[in-house]
Amino acid sequence: MLQIKPIISTLMRNKSGPILLLIQIVLSVAIVANASFIISERLNLMARDSGIAESEVFDFSVYNFDSDIYFSAQNSRDMQTIRDLPGVIAATTTSMTPLSGGGWMSGFMAGETEETAKTSHAAIYYGDEQMVKTLGVKLIAGRNFYEEEIQQEIPDRANRAIVTQAFATEVWGDAPAVGQIMYAADFGEEPVEVVGVIETLQGAWVNSDELENSVILNVELAFPFTKFLVRAEEGTLAQLKEAIPAALHKDNINRVINDFSLISEHRKRVYRNHELMATVLSMMVVLLLLITSLGLAGMVMFNIERRTKQIGTRRALGAKKRDILSFFLVENYIICIIGGVIGGLVAMQLGQQLMSIYSLPKLDPVYPLATIAGLIVLTTFAVILPARKAANISPAIATRSV
Repeated sequence: MLQIKPIISTLMRNKSGPILLLIQIVLSVAIVANASFIISERLNLMARDSGIAESEVFDFSVYNFDSDIYFSAQNSRDMQTIRDLPGVIAATTTSMTPLSGGGWMSGFMAGETEETAKTSHAAIYYGDEQMVKTLGVKLIAGRNFYEEEIQQEIPDRANRAIVTQAFATEVWGDAPAVGQIMYAADFGEEPVEVVGVIETLQGAWVNSDELENSVILNVELAFPFTKFLVRAEEGTLAQLKEAIPAALHKDNINRVINDFSLISEHRKRVYRNHELMATVLSMMVVLLLLITSLGLAGMVMFNIERRTKQIGTRRALGAKKRDILSFFLVENYIICIIGGVIGGLVAMQLGQQLMSIYSLPKLDPVYPLATIAGLIVLTTFAVILPARKAANISPAIATRSV
């Protein structure tokens, strides 16, 4: 039998301990629910698919300091040299590296008239016909660039584009994107025709709402500073770090070649703050739940010492061990449920504040409910050991202890 009325009466006779524990549970539920929600949000962000063969693709930089170099011809020779190296699958120059935290972005306008034109922003990748293969992205509609379509050096010559599905859906909805015409805000009135759609390609800025919006344009950039993307067999980065500079320096020694990094390494770096936040919040959640559980266990142990005569009397009157055990467990559940309900309401209010101040999504009610359920389970284990000790008190020993 639960005997809820006697348990509540017992709690009301000594209010300070239960009230303090109740406040602790309220705060724990409010903080743990919101912290767990933020952790989940961060983990979901970190788990997003970039669309890239991250463990196979790496970038590096070439700094040319010879003013007599014709950069376009030099880049063409460099790319062919890199592509001929053992282990290299594909290579291209690029305007930016995915998930790197820095790069190019522009607005693109599409529409039949100025009144109906819609502007959407996207990360810009300038590259050649090997860009798709180099990144390892999946082409789901249309085609890749033809080699003869690649423009040289000047970005505003771009007239062909391969776009991501997210960008295509944002701009044209359910209409087919292949064959559509758009205009880049950064280089005037040159029409850009969409020739292909890829499933996923993320940009450089992981905190951007437009991370999935990317556009590959048919321009091979040629500047004193050039960034290359290379896709190679997994595990070959170490040997290519030596092979690529050696091969390129044979053609021209007047340059610096460095900054070799896998896309997976860029991912770790750019998500470092998210990972740190998730780790710190996880530690805080564990500590709060541990402290709350220890508080309940401590209160039960204190009550056992204080109620030794009462427990012994109940045992002498025929109470079984399970009755004593259930007494303390129900006492725990009453405190947890009351504190949990109040804490859940506080958690939702706190979530509203976080949503307005830090632009977080609305707190899902499942998090306070899960926190309450987890707290009940955890405190059950914390209470059951001292409660079993109470259940084993002998009536005779309890009587003599008075």
